[in-house]
Amino acid sequence: MNSYEAWLYKADNDLKSSRKLLDGDDPIMDTAIYHTQQCAEKSLKGYLAFKEQTLQKSHDIELLVELCSAIDIEFETLYVYSEKLTPYATAFRYPDVALEPDYDDVEKAIEMAQIILDFVKVKIC
Repeated sequence: MNSYEAWLYKADNDLKSSRKLLDGDDPIMDTAIYHTQQCAEKSLKGYLAFKEQTLQKSHDIELLVELCSAIDIEFETLYVYSEKLTPYATAFRYPDVALEPDYDDVEKAIEMAQIILDFVKVKIC
């Protein structure tokens, strides 16, 4: 398995985790939304690995979109999703003002992560 394939494998699993954590009578929404951010991050890192770029240790999806956009301008279409998903790397991870997101927010985050993952897969294939 190539490096970029491993990144996409992990991104797929993060998205599957998000869906499973949201499913059923007792959803675990704080962890589900975290995995949407992880899916987007790993998808973009997969693209950068595919392009043989040096990967930065960053959870900032906006930065990763910027790095991908420097290679392919079409990645700029993902900025709108990156702005929304980046905060989920840390939001809801620790006790704070809000303990967990709304169900609808998690569903939207899953959709956005899926869009990013699909976009990257099309670019790599």
